Amino acid sequence: MCGLLGFLTSDTAEPDTVEQVYDALHCVRHRGPDERGTWHDDQLIFGFNRLSIIDIEHSHQPLRWGPPGDRERYALTFNGEIYNYLELRAELAKAHAEEFGNEPMFHTEGDGEAIVAAFHYWGPDAVRRLRGMFAFAIWDTHTRQLFLARDPFGIKPLFIATGPGGTAFGSEKKSLLQLLPALGLDDTLDLRALEHYTVLQYVPEPETLHTDIRRLESGSYAMVEPGQKPKITGYFIPRFQVRPFSPDSEQTRYNEIAAALEDSVAKHMRADVTVGSFLSGGIDSTAIAALAMRHNPDLITFTAGFEREGYSEVDVAAESAAAIGARHIVKVVSPAEFAAAIPEIVWYLDDPVADPALVPLYFVAKEARKHVKVVLSGEGADELFGGYTIYREPLSLAPFDRLPSAVRKLAGKVSDLIPEGTRGKSLLHRGSLPLEQRYYGNARSFSDAQLRSVLRDFRPQWTHQDVTAPIYAQSRGLDPVARMQHLDLFTWLRGDILVKADKVTMANSLELRVPFLDREVFAVAEQIPLEQKITKQTTKYALRQALEGIVPGHVLHRAKLGFPVPLRHWLRGTELYDWAHEQITESQTDHLLDKAAVTAMLAAHRNGESDHSRRLWTLLVFMIWHGIFVEERIKPQIQEPTYPVSL
Repeated sequence: MCGLLGFLTSDTAEPDTVEQVYDALHCVRHRGPDERGTWHDDQLIFGFNRLSIIDIEHSHQPLRWGPPGDRERYALTFNGEIYNYLELRAELAKAHAEEFGNEPMFHTEGDGEAIVAAFHYWGPDAVRRLRGMFAFAIWDTHTRQLFLARDPFGIKPLFIATGPGGTAFGSEKKSLLQLLPALGLDDTLDLRALEHYTVLQYVPEPETLHTDIRRLESGSYAMVEPGQKPKITGYFIPRFQVRPFSPDSEQTRYNEIAAALEDSVAKHMRADVTVGSFLSGGIDSTAIAALAMRHNPDLITFTAGFEREGYSEVDVAAESAAAIGARHIVKVVSPAEFAAAIPEIVWYLDDPVADPALVPLYFVAKEARKHVKVVLSGEGADELFGGYTIYREPLSLAPFDRLPSAVRKLAGKVSDLIPEGTRGKSLLHRGSLPLEQRYYGNARSFSDAQLRSVLRDFRPQWTHQDVTAPIYAQSRGLDPVARMQHLDLFTWLRGDILVKADKVTMANSLELRVPFLDREVFAVAEQIPLEQKITKQTTKYALRQALEGIVPGHVLHRAKLGFPVPLRHWLRGTELYDWAHEQITESQTDHLLDKAAVTAMLAAHRNGESDHSRRLWTLLVFMIWHGIFVEERIKPQIQEPTYPVSL
């Protein structure tokens, strides 16, 4: 797990540009505090900060590799882990031996050489053979082509900016911001991306809040030649392909799920440092920790919570840890700690993410880094196996599907006449809409009317359907729940869940691994039919059946909770109200937001007139982001990482 940065010039790499790239590398030092590496030729500049996990004494980057007679043909920078690297090295060694006999192929014991050797033998198709999380860049000194790639699910980030001066790419956007002048670009705010953020609570791929910086989309690779725009190819689109369970195959299918997950956890445990596990009170993280215990009986688990009753799972997590025999460590986050950490966390995020759960995640990562260098976590299970409560909505709205379209439209008009907050209004409204209009992921924040009241330049033509329509088009013919899962794989998972997981763990120089987001696990999850995912009583039905005997009984059928945050209460009370009011007052976003309307929203929330907590949080996080990256009024104190190489 590391931080990479690179610059492919349109012409020749001038000394000033080389120096600018090396200087920009400093702001991603937290991603790799163990060592720093740089390399350049006359067109390509590579910078790298390493967090040493595998083959600690070797596998330095930028890494040079080539076949016998041309040992330094390729240069590689690589962020992530390839979990099947041992199998790939063995397979590649056979092909190498057939061509070169006893000439050595590898000079390290790591996974980096497996990537570049795979690219040498298989070309761009090599990415289809990699089982892991990754963002990497390979420079071929012969063809003068740059190859960029990102993992299938979007676990590791890769930002790209292309201008007259060339193409820059890196693990974090903040480093590319420093290189925009060298590219001949500026830092213009993307207003469409801002509107998408206010609705979705994250900036969807491939957008960022800066017009001239994009993200390479998940499951994609790009070929770049000097002076040319990247040519992007999607190589992986996760598709649900349901295969019904027969009565005599149910247990076999459950066993397949358990076996795939167990194999994934086993491979995710590969490391030359200590691996721990995050543990909430839910089935996903408990399953991962329980399976990890089979490979490390001394596993340490970590959780975070709050002192407020009903907003902490520390007791359940502690009970789970005791049941599986793990040593358990708890971090309790106070409101004061919560507020004080926000500017620093937003700096690490690059773009705003309005998910308050990332704050306790940040603190539990900070605590974990005192004890381990790698943690496992349960992200992705809900999207793959049908875990979100909202996935049960098609069952409750099924009667509307049987109504004539005219009657459904009438229900929508009736809902418009019902006062806000009246019971049944939302049901009528949502029942009147087709799935493509009513569901745009787990994040449901502002209505158009609310957005119009706070955004100075509200554009009704910019809607969530800009993002969701092409994704829904890929899922035609599937049942409604599978379509919702498909959408979340491309939106909520990639825009919120994985962004916060990567950013706040790497902020603490901690590698996070997600065994559910493995192509072999997806291969069994994609086949699960609706009735094995969602029932009237529960979610993730097939997964729960598969985990019988692995997950303790007190967790196996427990409802999802995660790391809940008492935001609604804190914004009404002394904990965060004054803090929020101060952020609104001091923010220099008047040209973008109607601050009087935002202040009124805060007052209405405090008085109990409405629950505006998520909407307020969305705006507050953006204001802090703007204060850091645009106004430069807020200057988070980012400490130099001082972690040891190994734990």
